[in-house]
Amino acid sequence: MPITRYPLETGEIDPINAKLLYVTHSIYENDWPSLPHMHYFTELCYIKKGTGNYLIEDQNFPIKEDDFIIINSNTSHTERSVGEIPLEYIILGVEGLNFSFGGEHEHLIFNCRRDHEEFAYFMDSLLEEMENKRPHYELVCQDLLNMLIVKLIRRTNFSFEFVPSVKSSRECIKLKQYMEANYNQNITLDTLAQVSHLNKYYMVHAFTRQFGCSPMNYLMEVRIKASKELLASTDYSITEVAQSSGFSSQSYFAQCFLKHCHMTASAYRKACQGR
Repeated sequence: MPITRYPLETGEIDPINAKLLYVTHSIYENDWPSLPHMHYFTELCYIKKGTGNYLIEDQNFPIKEDDFIIINSNTSHTERSVGEIPLEYIILGVEGLNFSFGGEHEHLIFNCRRDHEEFAYFMDSLLEEMENKRPHYELVCQDLLNMLIVKLIRRTNFSFEFVPSVKSSRECIKLKQYMEANYNQNITLDTLAQVSHLNKYYMVHAFTRQFGCSPMNYLMEVRIKASKELLASTDYSITEVAQSSGFSSQSYFAQCFLKHCHMTASAYRKACQGR
């Protein structure tokens, strides 16, 4: 009986430094608000059943059974059902991975019906492993993810690059700009989470990591800066300065101003007038 041996070539192989963050299984029956949002990581979505639309950067794209959607990090998107059969889909959140589609596109939608069994196997297996969490399921999930990524590379005609995800850069910049424009309004962490479409606790971590201070501390800095400008350039009363700068009360403003400027608001005004 003849034997054929195929040795593995040992050339340089770039590792796939991608990390699975979560697996989500959803059936969208229009029973929760589907709002545009973005993530610092890439999402891979497989449509199991139904028809609908993917809203990506203000453009609508029709989707159907066996469609596969790749959404690069920091790309605004959401999905909605259309028709009698609700969308059923599996989504993977993957960190450390971005795809290069050419041009300015940050997404790709293709139908994998001819490879249905393979793509369904990878997505269903990842979901099953995450649901049951048997011993060493993390290793199994990582191997399945790596194989799926290779399958995606083989299946499409685009060139792909594996690059580190930039965590929440666009979301955090958007938050920073929002606070600078609306500092005189009542802004809470819940407000900022709604603006950024991020989980509240993750948002605080991401903003702090990018700018070196928490969102609320940055908001305080913006308000103090605004109050200093008003003290120096207007004859507003201290109460009016506090209100115009977004502070909930004069006493809280006085406390914060003293802490940040090491002098009272009145003393600061006198110092500015003296100059």
